[in-house]
Amino acid sequence: MQINLLRVRAWLLLVMMVFSGAGAAWAITPFTVRDIRIEGLQRVEPGTVFVSIPVQVGEVYNDEKGAAAIRALFALGLFKDVRIEVSGDVLVLIVEERPTIGAVDFVGTKEFDKDVLRKALRDVGLADGRPFDKAQLDRAEQELKRQYINRSLYAAEVVTTVTPTERNRVNLTFTVNEGDTVKISEIRLVGNKAFSEPSLRSLFDLDTGGWLSWYTKSNRYSRAKLNADIETLRSYYLTRGYIEFKVDSTQVSILPNKTDIAITINISEGERFDVSSVKLEGNFLGRDDEFKSLVTIRPGQPYNADDIAKTSKAFTDYFANFGFAFARVEARSDVDRASNRVAITLQADPSRRAYVRKINIAGNSRSRDVVVRRELRQFEASWYDGYKIKLSRDRVDRLGYFSSVLVDTQDVPGSPDQVDLTFEVVEKPTGSLSLGAGFSSGDGLGLSFGFKQDNAFGSGNSLGVQLNTSKINRVLDFSTTDPYFTADGVSRTLSVYYKTFSPYENQNYYKLVTSGGSARFGVPFTESDTVYFGAGVENTSIVPGTSLPTSYLDYANQFGYDSSAVPLTLGWSRDRRDSSLAPNSGRLQRANAEWSVAGDARYFRTTYQYQEYFPLNKQFTVAVNGEVGFGVSVGDRAYPVFKNYYGGGLGSVRGFEQGSLGPRDANGTVVGGTRKVNLNAELLTPFPGAGNDRTLRLYGFVDVGNIAGPDGGLASNATANDLRSSSGVGISWISPVGPLRLAFSWPVKSYDGDKMQSVQFQIGSSF
Repeated sequence: MQINLLRVRAWLLLVMMVFSGAGAAWAITPFTVRDIRIEGLQRVEPGTVFVSIPVQVGEVYNDEKGAAAIRALFALGLFKDVRIEVSGDVLVLIVEERPTIGAVDFVGTKEFDKDVLRKALRDVGLADGRPFDKAQLDRAEQELKRQYINRSLYAAEVVTTVTPTERNRVNLTFTVNEGDTVKISEIRLVGNKAFSEPSLRSLFDLDTGGWLSWYTKSNRYSRAKLNADIETLRSYYLTRGYIEFKVDSTQVSILPNKTDIAITINISEGERFDVSSVKLEGNFLGRDDEFKSLVTIRPGQPYNADDIAKTSKAFTDYFANFGFAFARVEARSDVDRASNRVAITLQADPSRRAYVRKINIAGNSRSRDVVVRRELRQFEASWYDGYKIKLSRDRVDRLGYFSSVLVDTQDVPGSPDQVDLTFEVVEKPTGSLSLGAGFSSGDGLGLSFGFKQDNAFGSGNSLGVQLNTSKINRVLDFSTTDPYFTADGVSRTLSVYYKTFSPYENQNYYKLVTSGGSARFGVPFTESDTVYFGAGVENTSIVPGTSLPTSYLDYANQFGYDSSAVPLTLGWSRDRRDSSLAPNSGRLQRANAEWSVAGDARYFRTTYQYQEYFPLNKQFTVAVNGEVGFGVSVGDRAYPVFKNYYGGGLGSVRGFEQGSLGPRDANGTVVGGTRKVNLNAELLTPFPGAGNDRTLRLYGFVDVGNIAGPDGGLASNATANDLRSSSGVGISWISPVGPLRLAFSWPVKSYDGDKMQSVQFQIGSSF
């Protein structure tokens, strides 16, 4: 016991001696700093150090300030080591700078562009010219792996090589072994009873892959896509009466090979409920009957969450039409589980009425403000009108200059009855390219080209050129359109053109050469109806040659080979399609009339087009198109044969050569006719293996049509037996230069002498 006590006393004495010695070694008597020197700087500016330390020349230095100075310099992240020494009354800061990153390179990266990866590393603080930090290097490796995981490359491995170079710099090389893409091998749904598992899986954008998966990447796992598919599944049940549907759990398992994923979704369907009643409560501005007409919820039908959401939105939109921008509509569901019925109560509170103080335009870096503002139907200092705001947004969107148009409503601080509106637009390239081609083994390839620059120089005006190099029709057309020639929205289009028509490739055959110019004005009468009128001057020359049709020769002998005309034009259009590029619903109607009132040629001709799209479901859309036209002579002059209609090919009856349909003379030469009819029907569906992607679609079509006239093979009393028809399949793709359509056609009804063209494609238009 005495020996242990002696040992404890010895240890205590030793510890006291050590600590007392350390205190004597570290303690510095405070002194006034006469000078501060810095040693070890290479690239860091001295001023950066001086402003960071808590002591300056002439101030008193002590141990606390020394510790604070060391902490502050380390916090800059520029130094690997910092020491402070005292020489008399001079403070010496000795630093060792961190290496600077000289270059960042990647090896083995095929999935990503290197600039994309450099940007991702820059976001975590690692980039050329920045101080090198081992902790940041670890974060950079994790960020690279995260980028690859987002592309379903879970097996990706990253190895970093740090190479020191001169001037205390390092080069970083990230060597990536990307491994194989992780693909979905199985998707299972557990708990479904009302609907089959295949029918539910068909709702998903994710799948186990197909022969087109290299394009759609639908078998690559993405958490965001899976969440979207789960919401689609939830919506599917909630719109069919399963109000208590829920997703119990979702398991995503990566198999040991790290290239396959199995997804299991456990669901509880619950019981199906029908709507027992729909009741309105609250303040409906004394317009209860008008609001009731907006209700799409029907008693006796299964509960449908979409109908409730649509009705609630219709109510808030209708309130907004009267200036109530802050109206609230709450849908309450009273569930009776005994009878599996649910009562819906729509509670409305219009809140306060508001007016628009200011309208801002944002995102239009190229387009002028006036291009957007002249489309607005909601005005500043007027009552807030939801209908006019939506109409304004739609009109700006229909310009085609912007990839997205959003309207943001902000409260005005201190003014509860005022709001500001901001139209946020995202500009897109407004140059469009149109290409067309047809190929046949007998006649080869014919091309057409068009270029149009909408919103030229941000003015809203358009400039365009059309060029057709086909053997039959050669066209050079320059045009420009000012959509707001007047402040009221009257448009003006000027066009100058030169056209050559020759039915054969051999230059010895006859030609029709037409040159002229026109001016056309468009007057908007409603938001979707526009009336056009204009006038032009043109000259048409019949150039004699081999196989000049008898009708052309007779016209030339009677009225001359050169004919002038002064046509007046009148037109009307109504466009209510949901999209001009890839419409799925809506209707387009166009009518045009042309009347030559002066010159050698006197005639009247008109055309009418009707186009409509019917969405059958999420996958299928039916499209129909019809076009008719006829022409008659005016006065005692014969109808000019060079104003005849021609049919066949793109935009008419596919499968027949361009311009090959219609009456022929005794030599078999196509001479066209004074009447035309064209009917098209299409069934569009997502391309097999592409999921629900509508940018790539497969379509089948049936075309019927022909050209009729008083002369040639089709007499004026032509019947339906004279119509030609074709059918086929095609591919529609929204390509970077416009919608591309490739069609494979075969004749359904044809006659001897008809010229067929089995493969055709076009870029820039539908049908």
